[in-house]
Amino acid sequence: MIINQDVEDYINKSVLCWLATVDEDNAPNVSPKEMFAYYNGTTVLIANIASPGSARNIRHNPRVCVSFVDVFVQKGYKLKGTARIVDNTDASYPDKVRFLTDLFTDKFPINEIFEITISKVEPIRAPSYLFFADTTESGQIESAMRRYRVESLRPTDG
Repeated sequence: MIINQDVEDYINKSVLCWLATVDEDNAPNVSPKEMFAYYNGTTVLIANIASPGSARNIRHNPRVCVSFVDVFVQKGYKLKGTARIVDNTDASYPDKVRFLTDLFTDKFPINEIFEITISKVEPIRAPSYLFFADTTESGQIESAMRRYRVESLRPTDG
């Protein structure tokens, strides 16, 4: 199992993930994704809702990188692997779509699913953690809340 509990926790609490692909000219492309989920010990699923560029790039070069970062703690993970496009002709498509819509919503049309088989996991840490021994998660949260003018991390009613 390449995705351990800490990585799974970051995936589950992330609001967006960032999918990096490469086009036919070897130019990088990074695109935010809103519907994604930990699927099993080596797999992450990402809904292709409106990403024709990412799909085209994956068809050209299936090597990808997916990042999950908690902007308040300023930590996360970078997952490298190989993407496979699962479309409605694939026998696993209905189950994988249901897996995503059960976690999120069925209001968006899911054109395809990017099924990422993870081969490498690397931590992402803000430089503060590397250069200042007294850096703490609570200190990073406090600093980020001031910087982003956030009053509370609790969801509001409404």
